[in-house]
Formats: sequence, structure tokens, C-alpha cells
Amino acid sequence: MLGAVFNIFRIQDLRNKILFTVALLIIYRVGFHIPIPYFNHKEIAKTQAEGETDTPIGRAVAMMQMFSGGTLSKSSLFGLGIMPYITASIILMLLGEVIPALKKLRQEGQTGHKKIQEYTRYLTVLICIIQSMMAIKYLKAVVPGAFDADVYYQALIMGIVGMTAGTVFLMWLGEQIDEYGIGNGISLIIMAGIISRMPWAIDMLAERVDFRFDAPTGTIGPAQILFLIAAFVFVVAGAILITQGQRRIPIQQAKLMRGRRIYGGQRHYLPLRVNHGGVMPIIFASAFMMFPPVIISQLRNIKSLRGSTFLLDLEYALTPGRAYTYNVLYMLLIFLFAYFWTTVQFQPKEMAKNLRDSGSFIPGLRPGRRTAEYLETVMTRITYFGASFLAIIAIVPTVINIILGIPWLVATFLGGTGLLIVVSVSLDLVQKIEANLLMRSYEGFSGAGRIKGAYG
Repeated sequence: MLGAVFNIFRIQDLRNKILFTVALLIIYRVGFHIPIPYFNHKEIAKTQAEGETDTPIGRAVAMMQMFSGGTLSKSSLFGLGIMPYITASIILMLLGEVIPALKKLRQEGQTGHKKIQEYTRYLTVLICIIQSMMAIKYLKAVVPGAFDADVYYQALIMGIVGMTAGTVFLMWLGEQIDEYGIGNGISLIIMAGIISRMPWAIDMLAERVDFRFDAPTGTIGPAQILFLIAAFVFVVAGAILITQGQRRIPIQQAKLMRGRRIYGGQRHYLPLRVNHGGVMPIIFASAFMMFPPVIISQLRNIKSLRGSTFLLDLEYALTPGRAYTYNVLYMLLIFLFAYFWTTVQFQPKEMAKNLRDSGSFIPGLRPGRRTAEYLETVMTRITYFGASFLAIIAIVPTVINIILGIPWLVATFLGGTGLLIVVSVSLDLVQKIEANLLMRSYEGFSGAGRIKGAYG
């Protein structure tokens, strides 16, 4: 493996791509230290550090910030992260299934893709304006001294302009990495944001560790540490297994006679990924579960509903990482969105048509409708296992929080979805680097010459 690392820097083109990607990620991290004018940054950071935002809204915002790579605690230009761009991409992707004009653009190849990207950028700006206004309202509610009363409107304008410009700049960075760097730019930005917070999570964990026999309640002993390490290893190993896992469908190519020679007849495989949706079902489910506690919290501010016991119990039941009801609904939504994402992305009819047009078929099945039905059945079955794994990973932080007493946000980084995102993006990056090495006749990272399962 060490030889493969040296080989990376022997190839000028690959070396330049990696250095370019690293440079843009450094710029992304530097942006977190650029504050927005008129914001009281010390008060905002102090409130975040003291944990005064551990409310339903606070937990929902913290969850979305983990996925977006942004943070409001520093009130910086990159406070919204990359989530508005992701949201805009998802909206246009879903609309592409129901609006004929967008569906036609998707079928036009590179030209249509560029047009959809242009629409995505415009929609991103609109979403940024809406989310920045909500973020400023949230800061005003939870941090009394977030900005002075006499400059609130100046802070509102600068916040909207600054956060929108920051997200658009991150979107541009991601596109530059896609074009001139290596790996998926947006995914790398999210991963960099998660990794940058892991030292904070480890530091909070270290503060609670106490190996004395008479350790006070609330501290973490050797048994809890071993359990946390086991959860960490389980998530990493499981993420690698489920990301690389494939169901290979045998494909037979028809034989063709041209003159006196027979062409074709080769046997190959059609790889179907077990976890076809990646981490998107978790992101969708988390975004959906974020709204109920926020809405209920606002309803409780109404004077006539302020003392409602029902709303209080419902708010607790739907607060992220706290209640049994939340975890059950969360897991059900992960299953729902896993199948939804697979339905949108996986097109068995088109796949069967392409196989038929290329002169290939699945042995024992007639080309066309019967092949499409078989592919859909297989994909439905393997998606169940992929969704099950994602659901288990999603509740690992809650289990760690209940058993060890570790703060839920810390557990999210060390044994749950945050770690799953880091592992998945890292695997994709390593596979792309290895593909560049093998293309130039260099040895890959593994002794066999390639990572097992990396290719179909």
C-alpha cells in the first residue's frame, strides 16, 4: 500500500488533481473563520458551547448541519453549508420524473445536463435566501445577544447576502473539484465538515472518561469504551461491506456470424448495488423528521396552547435521538426513502431495453418485459437488506447515548451516520485514485492489484 502512495505522486496528472482538491478543501475550511458583519460572534459561540440550544429546534439544526458541512455557531459565510444545493438537486431530480420538459432535458445528454445544472444554481440561490432568513430568526430566538437591536435589519441583510454568497461559493468549489480535481466535490465538502468536528467529539468523550473504581455517575469506564470501539468497528466494517456489496446478474451476449467467423457469445455480469441509495435515504428521513418538533415547538408558543400536555409529550416523542417513537418512525422513513430513491434512480425497463438492443440477455429469461420484471424483483429484495443496514446505523447513536450516557451529537460522529458518510466517500475517493493508477499500469492499493468489489 505504501508503494501505491508513492506511485500517486509519480504521476503528474494525478498528483496535480489531488493537490488541487486538497487546496480547495483548505479554502473551504478557511471560510469558516470569515465572520458576517453585525453578528455578535462571541455570544453565539458561547451559547453553542454551553449547550443552551439543546432544544427540538437546536437538535434539528445540529442534525442538518452535520449533513451540510456548515455551522451556525461561528455565524460565518459558510453557515448554511452545501445543503441548499443538495436540496435544489433533489427537487429538480424528483420534478424530472413528473415534468415532461425536465425529463426530456435529462435525455439530451451533456447539453441537457448543463441546462439542469443551470436551473439547480438558480433554485439554490432561492433556497439560500429562505434558509438564511430562517437561520437568522433561529439565532435571534435562542441567542438573546446575537445582534444589537439597532442594527438588526443591517444584520438581516448582511446575513442573507453573506450566507447565500457562501453557499454559492461552496457550490462553485464542488464543481471545480468535479472538473479539475478527483472525487465528488460536494461529497468531499460534506466529509471535510464532518471530519473537522470529530476532534471536538473525541475531546468531549475524553472529558468524561474515568477509570477509577469509585468513579462518579455519568462518567465513562473501560466497559463503555470497549462498547464504543466495537460500535465504531461495526459501523466502519458494515459501511464497507454494504457499500461494496453487489448482486451480480449473469448476462449472456448473443452470438453473431459475420462471414465465416462467430462474434459475441461472451458471458459477463450486471452488478446491482445492495445499497443503491447510499446515504441519501438517511438524509431524506432526517430532513423530514426535523420539521415535526419545530412545528410543535412553535404551536406551544401560542398562548391558548402553551400549557398543553399533549403537545409537550408529542414534542418529546418526536425530538431527535430521545424517544422510542422517534426512532421507530425514523427507521420506517429510512425504509420508505430507500425504496423511493431506488425507484427514481433504477429503471428496469430501460435497462432491459438496453440489454435487448445490445444483443444481450439474462439466461432463462425472455428479453423485454420479463427481464424488466426480474430485475425489479431482484432490486426490491436486495434494497430491503440495504435499507435494514441504514436503519440500524441510524439508531446506533441513540443506543450509545442510552447505554453510555455519551451526548447524542458526539455519538452521531463516532458511531452513526456521520461515520457512515465518511467511510462511503473515502471508499469512492480511494477507488477513483486506484482506477487512475491501474489505468497507467501501476499497482493498486491492495496486493491483488485492485480493491475487492470496487469494480463490477
